[in-house]
Amino acid sequence: MRRTAVFLVTLLLMSALAVPARAATGLTAVFTLTGTQGKFVVTNSGSTAVTGWSIQFDLPAGVTASNPQNATISQSGTKVRLTPAYYINTIRAGGTTEPYSPSFTLSAAAQPANCTINGANCDGTGDPPPPPAPLTATFTGSGTQGKFVVNNNSDTALNGWSIVFELPAGVTASNAQNGTLNQSGRQVTLTPAFYNTTIAAHGSTEPYSPSFTLSAAAEPASCRVNDVRCDGSADTPPGAPSNLRATAKTTKTAMLAWDAATPGSLPVTTYEVYNGSALAATVTGTSATITGLTPKTTYTFTVKAKDRKGNPSPASGALTVTTNDPADDTQPPTVPAGLRSTAKDATSVSLAWTASTDNKGVAAYDVYTGNDLATTVTSTTAKVTGLSPSTEYTFMVRARDLYDNVSAASDPVKVSTADIVGNGYARVGYFVQWGIYGRQYFVRNLETTGAAAKLTHLNYAFANIDPVNLTCLNGVTKGTTSNPQDPSQGDGAGDADADYGRPMSAAQSVDGVGDTGWENLRGNYNQLRKLKAKHPDLKVLISIGGWTYSKYFSDVAATDASRKKFVSSCIDMYIKGNLPVYNSAGGPGSAAGIFDGIDLDWEWPGAEGHAGNHVSPNDKANNTALIAEFRRQLDALGATTGKYYLLSAFTPADPAKIASGWDLPQVAKYLDVFNIQGYDFHGSGSDNSWEPNRTGHQGNLYTDVDDPYSFHFSVENAVNAYLQAGVNPRKLTIGLAFYGRGWQGVTDGGKGGEWQQANGAAPGQFQEEAGTRGYSNLVASVPNCTVSHDEQAVATSCYTGNGGQWWSFDDAWSIGRKAAWLRSKGLLGAMIWEMSGDTGTLMGALDAGLK
Repeated sequence: MRRTAVFLVTLLLMSALAVPARAATGLTAVFTLTGTQGKFVVTNSGSTAVTGWSIQFDLPAGVTASNPQNATISQSGTKVRLTPAYYINTIRAGGTTEPYSPSFTLSAAAQPANCTINGANCDGTGDPPPPPAPLTATFTGSGTQGKFVVNNNSDTALNGWSIVFELPAGVTASNAQNGTLNQSGRQVTLTPAFYNTTIAAHGSTEPYSPSFTLSAAAEPASCRVNDVRCDGSADTPPGAPSNLRATAKTTKTAMLAWDAATPGSLPVTTYEVYNGSALAATVTGTSATITGLTPKTTYTFTVKAKDRKGNPSPASGALTVTTNDPADDTQPPTVPAGLRSTAKDATSVSLAWTASTDNKGVAAYDVYTGNDLATTVTSTTAKVTGLSPSTEYTFMVRARDLYDNVSAASDPVKVSTADIVGNGYARVGYFVQWGIYGRQYFVRNLETTGAAAKLTHLNYAFANIDPVNLTCLNGVTKGTTSNPQDPSQGDGAGDADADYGRPMSAAQSVDGVGDTGWENLRGNYNQLRKLKAKHPDLKVLISIGGWTYSKYFSDVAATDASRKKFVSSCIDMYIKGNLPVYNSAGGPGSAAGIFDGIDLDWEWPGAEGHAGNHVSPNDKANNTALIAEFRRQLDALGATTGKYYLLSAFTPADPAKIASGWDLPQVAKYLDVFNIQGYDFHGSGSDNSWEPNRTGHQGNLYTDVDDPYSFHFSVENAVNAYLQAGVNPRKLTIGLAFYGRGWQGVTDGGKGGEWQQANGAAPGQFQEEAGTRGYSNLVASVPNCTVSHDEQAVATSCYTGNGGQWWSFDDAWSIGRKAAWLRSKGLLGAMIWEMSGDTGTLMGALDAGLK
């Protein structure tokens, strides 16, 4: 016998009883049960179509819902959520879900309870829910399969969205469809494929909503879509801070503390301290020192907590404080003694000292870095942050009593911060954007050759400068001409396709998983992300400029406004990852987390570089100001993210270029690494410019006694210029060449072709690059080239015989000697131009030499 139970009243009756609800949502849901088969018929009684809805209800304990038709179902305990299939996600005005109403099977005949549709009672009774949020995301799960349906409830199309959520510890998400996943610990970021990045007004992501597989059945938590709660509900603010108290007071200061506020829906990030109605301080901890007060004056303080989005808490209870009268005490404290460093890292120093004494009591200690007040503390320890790696600082401390009498300064202590690699040595490799073409060198090759495990830093070359807007540029053309002397060769050029648009095959992929072509990040950048997942300690920097792309550096560095604009654009594009959309890839945050810093490659400030480069007599001062602005903005971002962002530069070996463009003592205050050019001392270019008629070592360690030139280039001479200027050796790397420079038509001269007459550049690895071959290509492709090791200069060359080719390059022998030398000088390490020239031999030699 069939039993039919009508769970809800008829639509006509519901309309009569709940007019406000009908006007607000237009949706009601009527449930019928036949045996164990349940069905919801949803009706839109409103005057406009409704897109995006779901039904939630409770079942008796032990009863489960399964086998959904025209919908998906997720159940957690007794709570069930039903989400419609895409073809009934929109219900026209006056329409219903029939004949495709969602149905399902119950494990036992039961009536749903507490039924709501889009937050309103299914029968339309009760208060109407608030209007839907502009953007919502609804999760449905079945076993280990999960899906998010995103609804745009606004009147305008939405372009760009992402979902961030948390999974239980140990649960992972993978196998994304219609989107991509990035998981860090418990937090997962889901970004759409290009075809569902844009959601029409009052539209949804159906039928292409992103789905994925979980390693275990789980419900996402803390879900946010475009940083708004997925269900569209408003964020709950933090609770009010409690127990506001004065820990000390002086004639001009009040030292306050309070108990942490209870977080709302977002973490608490800051506290605001108010003096009356005026904001007196903003801090991240639960204490603050309010300065600039007037003696013998009463003040009233309150504190508010703020969350990550700036939502404020209610104010704490008020605290009244009266500052001290300076006439009551004129005796200063004793001098703090025993100032010492107790710990340090690359960007901070921890200090400790012996307490001062005072007849009225010590209120605080002022810690100075040089002549600048670094911090004020109430204990006898302090941590000074925001420092630069490999830099010496002088610290001292003064005690301050309750009446603002200040002691004399303690004895100073000098402390040098640690460097960026601790006690080891840096191995900085350049990966060239264009290597994926003729060289067929992919990010994957860094893994297969073993180089990735040996590198500490990888510089991605190169980003360009927009010639019109004077901002960082990610272009879509590969250059205006192949002529290396064309002054406009690099104008507007770049390769967004190689960077993040080109799908990589499984054979080209770091993890062996090919791109589908629908990801919002493909190309080299996505492979860098995969490489960092395999090697979490590897730091990746974006390198801006280079020989061809340095034309407009002088312009962007020219004024304070242009510097601020340029630096901000570079940080936004590469550190924050807001790439321009290209061929369905890119978009807001698409490259976030890939780059750990910025490498500047201005060739050369105040001096000759690529044909057409802009040069100004102010370049030297402006170069310093530009580097300082990068450091300032990177540190400002780091203060919000808790991360230190690296800043390095490719710097010249030529003392004339140093004098023209580099104020080394000043620049050293901001740079973490100087990657000193240790190669290209001599060579012949593809157009037979430079030095076509005489051979010469391109990267000798010491001055060659046979060098016929008036100025003798060497790695040692280059490094000495920096050391003599006072640059900390642990900020210096020496450049190594993973390629060779070659000449042809070379006479023997009794010296095996060294420093002898030549007839232009030798044939190169590529037709457009005469005179240049990657190391592995050189040793494999230049027959009968007899290798010589110049012990005096520490330089490697090979010669094919009288009238033949002569090549200068680094090999395992010279790299081993250079590694030993840089260790003896206490340098930071070595830099490599560039990684595609080696299949593992040279990187292995460098790694062995630096252990």
